[in-house]
Amino acid sequence: MGEQTGATFPQEVIDEYAALGVDLPALFSAGHLGTRMGVQILEASADRVVGTMPVEGNTQPYGLLHGGASAVLAETLGSVGSMLHGGSAKIAVGVDLNCTHHRGVRSGLVTGVATPVHRGRSTATYEIVITDEQDRRVCTARLTCMLREVNSSGMFEALTNLPEDGSAR
Repeated sequence: MGEQTGATFPQEVIDEYAALGVDLPALFSAGHLGTRMGVQILEASADRVVGTMPVEGNTQPYGLLHGGASAVLAETLGSVGSMLHGGSAKIAVGVDLNCTHHRGVRSGLVTGVATPVHRGRSTATYEIVITDEQDRRVCTARLTCMLREVNSSGMFEALTNLPEDGSAR
């Protein structure tokens, strides 16, 4: 997946995944898309996930931050929180994302903070607030993920064997 630098995870989570031989920063990275967009995860726990993304390179034709870029940041952060909530026996699969764009941004870095709205056995919902460098709200998003059970040896199989039609099953 994508490369992450400086992400902070709770020690008990690091230990849980290390016991399974899983590279936690790689598993909870922004993936290839997030890497191309410059997404960096700074802090990650089931209670709060923080990440940043540059505006430069992620704009629409008018020179403003692209709404889809905000959606990528939001889904990345909410998915990481959902995976951490589900633990090593579950994977998170996004099933609903909505974004409300409040203001345009032309430059700098945006920061997203994902916090849980609901954390259940089979779903997790996170609110993601994206702000500019002046701490003004740029976008508010909500992501709901289905938590799919897998055994530890089958985690990567479950990630690669999702239905081709995109359904969560």
